[in-house]
Amino acid sequence: MKLSTQIKPISYLKAHAAEIVRNMNVKHEPLVITQNGEAKVIIQNIESYEQTLETMALLKILALGNQQIDAGKVERAADAIKRLRDGKDRR
Repeated sequence: MKLSTQIKPISYLKAHAAEIVRNMNVKHEPLVITQNGEAKVIIQNIESYEQTLETMALLKILALGNQQIDAGKVERAADAIKRLRDGKDRR
């Protein structure tokens, strides 16, 4: 997807709002809205927005995991499974 093909001025948004909403549900591509020649906002359909949020959440989880690895807060999987089966909490 090339954002350069999805750039419209705010006047276009004002004049074609209903058409833009219809197209969002078909194309699933974001639309960049400009004001005075500068990009100001991005409009996207709800499904794409929710997918973006889920992706961001997963990336945050991965980043936290990497931080824990870097801090040495790791445990062998076999040890963790044994601890859980034994009902012991290492805290």
